[in-house]
Amino acid sequence: MKKSWKKALLAGLSIVMMGSFIAGCGSNNNGAANKDVLKVGVTNFASTLEPTENFFAWVVMRYGVGETLAKFDEKMKPQPWIASKWEVSPDHKTWTFTINDKVKFSNGKKVDAAAVKASIERAFEKSNRAKTFFEYDSIEANGQQLVIHTTKEYPNMPGLLADPLFLIVDVQSEKDGRNFAKEGPIGTGPYVVKSFTKERAEMAANENYWDGTVPFKTVEIPSIDDPNTRAMSLQSGDVDMAVNIGPGEIGLFQNNDKFKVDEIASLRVVLARINEKGVLGDDKVRAAVISATDRKNYADVLLKGTFIPGSAPIPPSMDYGFNELKDPNAYNPERSKQLLAEDGWKDTDGDGILDKDGKPLTFNFVVYNSRAELPLYAEAVQADLKKVGIDMKIKTVDYNLIDKMGQDGDYDMLISNIVTANTGDPIWFLANYWHTNDNGSNPQNGSGYSNPQVDQLLDAAETEFDPAKRRDYAIQIQQLLMNDGAALFLGYPKTNIVTGSYLKGAVMYPSDYYWITNKITK
Repeated sequence: MKKSWKKALLAGLSIVMMGSFIAGCGSNNNGAANKDVLKVGVTNFASTLEPTENFFAWVVMRYGVGETLAKFDEKMKPQPWIASKWEVSPDHKTWTFTINDKVKFSNGKKVDAAAVKASIERAFEKSNRAKTFFEYDSIEANGQQLVIHTTKEYPNMPGLLADPLFLIVDVQSEKDGRNFAKEGPIGTGPYVVKSFTKERAEMAANENYWDGTVPFKTVEIPSIDDPNTRAMSLQSGDVDMAVNIGPGEIGLFQNNDKFKVDEIASLRVVLARINEKGVLGDDKVRAAVISATDRKNYADVLLKGTFIPGSAPIPPSMDYGFNELKDPNAYNPERSKQLLAEDGWKDTDGDGILDKDGKPLTFNFVVYNSRAELPLYAEAVQADLKKVGIDMKIKTVDYNLIDKMGQDGDYDMLISNIVTANTGDPIWFLANYWHTNDNGSNPQNGSGYSNPQVDQLLDAAETEFDPAKRRDYAIQIQQLLMNDGAALFLGYPKTNIVTGSYLKGAVMYPSDYYWITNKITK
């Protein structure tokens, strides 16, 4: 972790050269010949398949096991899925979802409103995140009609229920002894869990699938965290498909007739959450840290143009005022030095690190490395901060610890790669991380950040049905967060699925939920 980002860049270039040699050797098409098996190389962060634990529901959905009432299309608009339709009452507090009469669980049981009700209630019982999406007074089930009475207006209710946390599971199967964590839940998707470990999963065709043919008898899913190894596996034919090929390797597959690349501007932001309870609680220190980071250089040089430089919470791939917003902490290392000097920080002992009241200006940056860009970002930030006299230490942890550390505030800075519109628009994302956390009311905000004006705008946006007004609220909220230095927004990645040319139907959706579907065929 002590090498500079320039050394990291050279290492990345050597990977490209290695990959070019591998590409020159050609890839075999053994995968094309085996029509019954799909092999998918992924990065997997889930240690269990319990959908209410951490964000593991994402993996349950990505692997084709779980489905929700609504599904996002390519424009992040919720479309019918398990629910065939929905409607809202005039007072906007009662939502009626009609459950598709054709839907079955993988064990053959029909999915009715009572089963959906039990599944949603289970999510609320087991996950403290559920209440951050919506709160309800009651849920009623009558045949195929599910009626949810909410405590206030939720204009984006179908989008909220499209989050993987609310994928529909057979709660009765758990009561009968099935261990969701180890065996996977009984869901409604095209595949069922045959075996699962963090390192490797195997899925089998769901013989009771309700929505068309299931093309493969078996789906093998090795977890390949190293991006170069994942690329090599795809090139050699060891996997048919790989998700999120890294910036150092994507060029090997582009304009290559042996492969198909589906790459889109993502809804993700890579950011560093900032804890305001320590040294970074000082406004000038926080502003100096952000101003010292050369985010354009990180995106254009270090990550070879596969990222857009960061400044605002919401990426420019969404129409939420990116070009209207002003970054008060744009890259300016001289301003960083000035702010720190004004705040009384000096290098009194000549070691290159500023100090005040006998204490050096130092803090930890918590990162995980299952995404290739994150350690590179951390090293680049470390190098830039050292130039202005700040000693930032990198602390690498397993991804499974990140969520708890974020909630507990057990960090100075904490890296995150987050989908900003997991519910179809960014209001929930903004509220989830920056609405004041009063006695655990907003558990993801462990940073201590609190701004009454931000809270007021978020509260108004959450109940606003007019899309234009919701957009205006989001722009105002972003500007306030940027003015406060609430986080360091590093960049916005592109995302991709790369397959052998013989594979059809693999699509990378902006939501990043739907990797393995029954539309993928050989």
